[in-house]
Amino acid sequence: MNKTLPVLCLLFLLLSPGHASSQTAQVDARVLEDTADGRVGRFLVVLKVQAQSRAGAASTDRATRARAVFDALRETAAATQLSIRAELDARGAKYRAYYIVNLLAVEGDRALVDALAARPDVLAIESDRAFRVPLEQPARAPTAPTGVEWNVGKINAPSLWARGYTGQGIVYANADTGVQWDHPALKGHYRGWNGATADHNSNWWDAIRAPIVGGSACGYASPVPCDDHGHGTHTTGTGVGDDGAGNQIGVAPGARWIACRNMDNGVGRPSTYIECFQFFLAPTDLNGNNPDPARHADVVGNSYACPPEELCSPNSLLAAMDNLRAAGIFMSVSAGNEGAGGCSTVGDPPGIYDSAISVGATGATDNIASFSSRGPVTVDGSNRRKPDLVAPGVGVRSSWVSNLYRDESGTSMAAPHVAGAAALLWSAFPQLRHNVDLTESILQQSAVHLTSAQGCGGDSASQVPNNVYGYGRIDVNAAYNLALTNGFIPARFLFLPLILRGN
Repeated sequence: MNKTLPVLCLLFLLLSPGHASSQTAQVDARVLEDTADGRVGRFLVVLKVQAQSRAGAASTDRATRARAVFDALRETAAATQLSIRAELDARGAKYRAYYIVNLLAVEGDRALVDALAARPDVLAIESDRAFRVPLEQPARAPTAPTGVEWNVGKINAPSLWARGYTGQGIVYANADTGVQWDHPALKGHYRGWNGATADHNSNWWDAIRAPIVGGSACGYASPVPCDDHGHGTHTTGTGVGDDGAGNQIGVAPGARWIACRNMDNGVGRPSTYIECFQFFLAPTDLNGNNPDPARHADVVGNSYACPPEELCSPNSLLAAMDNLRAAGIFMSVSAGNEGAGGCSTVGDPPGIYDSAISVGATGATDNIASFSSRGPVTVDGSNRRKPDLVAPGVGVRSSWVSNLYRDESGTSMAAPHVAGAAALLWSAFPQLRHNVDLTESILQQSAVHLTSAQGCGGDSASQVPNNVYGYGRIDVNAAYNLALTNGFIPARFLFLPLILRGN
């Protein structure tokens, strides 16, 4: 097959409405506020020309989908950013260019904002303010190891392990506060560790290039995986952790993990989120060079939120999410911890997006956690049903910084279960890999269907799916059996060898 064909198929450029030169770009009010009175602000400059990656990816083979999407996005950015980068260079402005979405993160004053808004190739200028990320509920006292943790057993992950499928051949990615890579439950599962030496190139990226709040224990632009909070180490552990000595905390311990830090002491920016998404599509070396989509993430755990007041808008974060899904990357996202406010509390990106598999939290008896956010999504006018699924998220024991273990509660704890479940299914059924739509459907249809009398979005008391539990609590063993009945052949019965890409 001609390897240039995917690029040709994907390189359809979309001009957004209102691209005439007489119309200036939409500028967010926060950008105007941040650059008032001579101040220098941070903002995202979104260009009008974007690659239609999702439509083009449907015409490519799943095995080459990430490469095709990567090529299209990079070609589009390279062809359209030359002029605006030249202007920024001439003005001496600080900026960072991206291709996962065709945009630039810029530092500048009001004069620069006005000049960029007047350009005919600019669609919008959005805020890149820093914001504190709502992470987890208050921690409980840690419990002793029990072998397979209750939450891992609850979703029947050990049933797939017994069949020989532990996530092998799958790359699990975590975008969060970072990861303590040498934690006993994580070190042996890190893609950058070969058992004797560590190579962090293409396996780790620190999107926090300079202080946001300052005082990070990791420093900035760290060349070594590091976690200045603990949250990212915990969520990674739920995805893949196992120390081989009784701490079986992870759903897919045979998967290999990579990570990107997008927060400084729990504070991020829209651009740092986007930078991690770009790394997962095509990991780079530690200098940010040599992006390689052949080493892309397969499944991603996203346990954070970007509050709407900080303008994580459809032009930026949503576009990045959509492009990763088009590349065949499974995006599991926490639904949020605002459920005490009642219905329509799934309100923060990326949990509100259709391209995200949004996950609520349940306890040991499958009851919805009081804090777990409910749908429908009303903040964007979509009335979209959310969450999509639920998973254990109350009293989840997992790894913590300083080689510790800790019990945590939150939808942050629930989301890695679903990402890990996808890793198990993809290791069991190579034909299913990177088919995100079908994988999501299998997990939904095989879930333990749960109902609620809360009536969110007009749901009846017997309705499935609903705006409290979605389709219900995941059961990866039931998902395996459903895949079998749909004609998928388990890896152990295939004559071709299982190729462990990226390991």
